[in-house]
Amino acid sequence: MHKASSWLIAGVLGTSAATSQAATLEQRMAAFEARASAAEKRAAAAEQQTQALARELQQIKLATSTAQPVASTATATAVPTLDSRLATLEARQQSMEKQGSTEHLTDGFSFKGYARSGLLVNDGLGGGRGGPYASPAGSVGGAVGRLGNEDDTYMRIDLSKELYAQNGTRSKFTVSIADGVESSNDWTADESNLNVRQVFTELDHLAAFKGNSMVQNATLWAGKRFDRDNFDIHWLDSDVIFLAGTGGGIYDVQMNKNWRSNYSLIGRNYGDFSEGGVDADVESYILTSNQFFDEGQWQWMFNAIGSKKNDIGTRSNDAGLTPADSGLHSMLANHQKTFFGAEGFFKTALLYGQGLGAEVKNVGSDGELIDEARAVRLALYGETPIAAGWRIGPSLLAEQSKDRYVKGDNYAWMTLNMRLANAINSNFEMAYEVSWQTMDLDPKGYLQRNAVDGNFWKFTIAPTFKPDVGELLTRPELRVFASFMDWSSELDGYSTQDAFGKTDFNAGGVWQYGIQMETWF
Repeated sequence: MHKASSWLIAGVLGTSAATSQAATLEQRMAAFEARASAAEKRAAAAEQQTQALARELQQIKLATSTAQPVASTATATAVPTLDSRLATLEARQQSMEKQGSTEHLTDGFSFKGYARSGLLVNDGLGGGRGGPYASPAGSVGGAVGRLGNEDDTYMRIDLSKELYAQNGTRSKFTVSIADGVESSNDWTADESNLNVRQVFTELDHLAAFKGNSMVQNATLWAGKRFDRDNFDIHWLDSDVIFLAGTGGGIYDVQMNKNWRSNYSLIGRNYGDFSEGGVDADVESYILTSNQFFDEGQWQWMFNAIGSKKNDIGTRSNDAGLTPADSGLHSMLANHQKTFFGAEGFFKTALLYGQGLGAEVKNVGSDGELIDEARAVRLALYGETPIAAGWRIGPSLLAEQSKDRYVKGDNYAWMTLNMRLANAINSNFEMAYEVSWQTMDLDPKGYLQRNAVDGNFWKFTIAPTFKPDVGELLTRPELRVFASFMDWSSELDGYSTQDAFGKTDFNAGGVWQYGIQMETWF
């Protein structure tokens, strides 16, 4: 009744009350704008909202300035409408200021990571030996299975911060820090391999690209990083493809509805060499084309590698030969979202490389390869349920390479691996892993290695606790385990530098036990 009486009096008395009300509104608007300005300084995230509110305030001011100071039905309804809208805006502004003062510091921040740490003990209560690449074939990438076969502590953390510009463009900065040691001590600074593995920045949702269907969803990047589309066989601790280094590129160029492309130029370093007083800073460059078809189901990757200083007269590999100064690498992969129509997934990849591309997993990372080097690798793996409470993760990894480091050398190996898990209750499962690897290696004396032909076997049983069972890749896992390994006695003579043939770790059967945690998020 009080406000209604005021409006009636304003209509009878003319302009004075309306003018006073407008002045009051102007004062409140001025106070509001001052708070909006302060909020802009406190929080970048609040800036865009403040601009939207400021535009609405301008509309209110315009409505106020054009209101007629005479008694009418329009005047009687205009004033309370402006008052109500301003009160709503002030409430929104107060909420925005509160958010800006308490939440903006963590806005857009993310923390991701991977870690494993465990104790490995042999049956003589000594330190366990081994690792996913323990066999002679491991010298050229032949992994044998990781469950119950790791004695290290390794961690990597990825820290990222996202920011949005006023035009909608998003930037993201990422840094990755990693460390790995085999010591069981709590203080391992003297043995630490602490390293910054990634430092890069991405730009996407670029305002300048809007309206261009080819690049409007593209991502630009530059810095030191792992390629976004690397993928691995977790059971083996082996990447299928690993492209990494320092450079830049563009992801997700949409060529048409069913075809998108990635392109990058990445640099790597083969080290500094000096012979005869001549210094050689040997770098290599990898030009990559990565094509995806049918929503990413098919992938074709091509890499051209060049390192012109890698064959100068002052540079030779460990066999005394001139290494390659270029190479080619290609991969054809199929990514299935089912396991041959059943629940799960399945991936297939065929890789080929020559020259510097003959290191087909870690693209462009091996500067010792010679021009004649050739390699082909096949990777198959997946995961699926096989019965109530049971899941299986089979994998196959095989490679044939020739003329890698010495003309006439030959490396042929194949690993079959199977991870099984049986859920006992909601937090406990029994995990099992079986591995078999066969190899025929003839290094031709490279690094004093000898020709061997034989097989390796491993079986692991691992009672495991985890937050939720039902998926092989759910983490974290806390596990105890027992592993039995054996191999052909001939493999003990491959090299004096590898694990095989050492005291208490030779053919005839080796039991190892341990406890381990593994997590990622």
